[in-house]
Amino acid sequence: MSGENKYWFNSSTGEVEYGLESPSIDRIGPFDSAEEAARAPQVLQERAKAWADEDAAEDNWGGSDGTR
Repeated sequence: MSGENKYWFNSSTGEVEYGLESPSIDRIGPFDSAEEAARAPQVLQERAKAWADEDAAEDNWGGSDGTR
């Protein structure tokens, strides 16, 4: 998949970009549309919460008091 024909969210500027304009450290993506790229911060937040919830559930898999 080539990023040249995709949309990216620039985490430094908060702007949506088309193609590989910015350094890779600042780019989040790729996305198929500008609308998807604009939602990148929300998507990252949602995924981080889901991963944290999953980790918490795994840490407590043996019982409600944390014992296994």
